[in-house]
Amino acid sequence: MKYLHLEILYACLWMLSKLPMRLLYIVSDFFFLVIYYVLGYRKKVVVQNISYVFPNKTAQEKEKITKAFYHHLTDLIVESLKGFSISKEEILKRYTYKNPEVIDNYIQQGKSIALMGSHLGNWEWIINLPLVLNIKVYGSYSKLKNDFFEKKMKQNREKFGFIGVKTSDTVKKMLQNKKNNIQSLYILLSDQSPMVEKTLYWSHFFGVQLPIHTGAESISKKFDFVVINSVVRKIKRGYYETEYEVITDEPNSFNDYEITEKYLKRTEEFIRNQPEIYLWSHNRFKHQHRFEEWTNMNIAKKKTKS
Repeated sequence: MKYLHLEILYACLWMLSKLPMRLLYIVSDFFFLVIYYVLGYRKKVVVQNISYVFPNKTAQEKEKITKAFYHHLTDLIVESLKGFSISKEEILKRYTYKNPEVIDNYIQQGKSIALMGSHLGNWEWIINLPLVLNIKVYGSYSKLKNDFFEKKMKQNREKFGFIGVKTSDTVKKMLQNKKNNIQSLYILLSDQSPMVEKTLYWSHFFGVQLPIHTGAESISKKFDFVVINSVVRKIKRGYYETEYEVITDEPNSFNDYEITEKYLKRTEEFIRNQPEIYLWSHNRFKHQHRFEEWTNMNIAKKKTKS
């Protein structure tokens, strides 16, 4: 009885997810009108982010990207909803991989892999990757506060063999797998803004100095993972294609943050190629004015340790 109302809500969402995509996209079109014109969901952040990245575009060009992003965002909402009931056959048809042999090559060599990526396209449907590759696939996630939906979301994401690991447990899982000689692939989306207090490195992203996630690089060096970058392209509405490129299979041959810099530069290129499918509603540039504060924090830490 404790979760009866949530059970009812989930049942309604699941039944809605059974609708054909063409009908769900009608729902998406309605959501777009509400979110863009009525609610203006995070519109100030989106417009500001697009202006940072494309300062030389005209107001009309920026508005075109903004509208296209909100259309994609509402598509992403209904596509994520579809994930509740999507079949193996349909998700493999809609979310494809151009060159899985890039990863297969290292699987055959017995290597474990750090798969870097960004919030481009539809990152929820990557749960079909275990259907394509013969390797254990792990993805980090932030635990939901609601226990009922935490359980349901985890079940949904793992139905094709994908293994979700709480972000706080990721390194622990890597250590366990290394100890038990379990070959694995870890999906590490690295484009969002880290906490300034935990930042180790700042760099320029689209010309703006920002704190940068360096976890994928440090993990790769610690465990000697092959580092592969992934880019998702939206082919047409409801259809995506992922392409892989090797950053390095010798991570410890790189100087500090060189892997991270390669990832950043490629991510910039991908976003410029199809800007409307990037997650502009994330406040990626919010810490740009805190570099001096961060520098002082580190000086204080060093003094404390000395």
